[in-house]
Amino acid sequence: MKKKLFGTDGIRGEANVFPMLPEIALQVGRAIGYLFKNHNVHFSKVVIGKDTRLSGYIFESSLVAGLCSMGVSTFLVGPLPTPAVAFLTKDMRADAGVMISASHNPYYDNGIKIFDRNGYKLPDELEEKIENLVFDKTFSTKRCFKDELGRAFRIKDAPGRYAVHLKSAVPSHINFEGIKVVIDCANGSAYQIGPQVLEELGAEVISIACSPNGININENCGALYPERVRDLVVKTEAQIGIALDGDGDRIVVVDERGNLIDGDDILALFALDFKNKGILSNNTVVGTIMSNFGLEKFLKEHGISFIRTSVGDRYVLIKMKEVGSILGGETSGHIIFLDKATTGDGLLTGLRLISLMKEKEKPLSELLHLFEKFPQVIINVKVKEKKPVKDIEGLEEKIKLAESKIGKNGRIVIRPSGTEPKYRIMVEGNKKEVIEEIANELADYIKQKLN
Repeated sequence: MKKKLFGTDGIRGEANVFPMLPEIALQVGRAIGYLFKNHNVHFSKVVIGKDTRLSGYIFESSLVAGLCSMGVSTFLVGPLPTPAVAFLTKDMRADAGVMISASHNPYYDNGIKIFDRNGYKLPDELEEKIENLVFDKTFSTKRCFKDELGRAFRIKDAPGRYAVHLKSAVPSHINFEGIKVVIDCANGSAYQIGPQVLEELGAEVISIACSPNGININENCGALYPERVRDLVVKTEAQIGIALDGDGDRIVVVDERGNLIDGDDILALFALDFKNKGILSNNTVVGTIMSNFGLEKFLKEHGISFIRTSVGDRYVLIKMKEVGSILGGETSGHIIFLDKATTGDGLLTGLRLISLMKEKEKPLSELLHLFEKFPQVIINVKVKEKKPVKDIEGLEEKIKLAESKIGKNGRIVIRPSGTEPKYRIMVEGNKKEVIEEIANELADYIKQKLN
């Protein structure tokens, strides 16, 4: 079945445009209620969180209506990061969890991410079942009546529960005194909890982009624009800079010298640390097809297996569970610590980095930059229509010709974005000028064919 609603990370699109319509959200709520309702108990519940987008009110209300109409009660936790909703779903023993967010997208987009009772994102099969119900005209006959209807509750202590969970990742003998942190919360869902937890652990906190107004989420701030954090780190002589995205599930880090650190750098650091401590289960790390070959080479040199998946932290997690790994992530900064979380968590990653700095008594610049990255060029191409790469006339031939130019020490990855009308082109190789030329040629070809 070709999916109509779900992409690589839930349902996403412009608010009030298909598929992100309130009537679709209502039907999604009804489908979740139908599929996840626990018929063995009288009281079935779903946790709902959101980021700071103006349209969040629309989808929160629609989901509540759909769920309550199916006899499922909803627990509304307000603006909190995606990983908080995943954690709270399990912590509150809910039957499912829903996060209303379009992550790093602009404010006028929104999305719906769904978690099972254990805080894991849904597999393709369950997403397909939800889609089938949403578009099934006979499904409208299934509903509850009278005293079987669900209720809605606002949960006031949700941020506190998540804060305790985050702090549990920091060993009790470690505090953050003497650490100055710059944190950019992208005017998104971590705007309160991010600075709060760092301060409670003893850090001196300089926070920016923590004043959401409904339309400034991700606007020239956060993980997509880490330059602001970098400049402030250097200016204030801070020890670390943290830039989160709108829903707080990924992180870009800045060391004390102003160097940007991506997910590959972070994976290398924790892979080595976990291996040395004997806690890297199955000696395996999971990344994606976008991870730099330099990371794979570094891990291999240290006797650590590296497995690649499709792009999306959902696919990384599935593979981690399959091979029994506790560490995985994406270059973009989704880092999954399976001993503490069921999804990428930017704040958790930041706390663990600072803990390691304190434990090793070393600045971040001395802990990181463990391997040399292969030159890599990434170009995003906006298009009017998306289709499978194999269906773009002549593109496969172009790719084969380009691969012959870069040889065995290079890679080409072209994929349609799962969340935007774009293609992402990644070319990796030994010579920067060669891969730049190839990336631009491929980008121009796709523009020509699809615009």
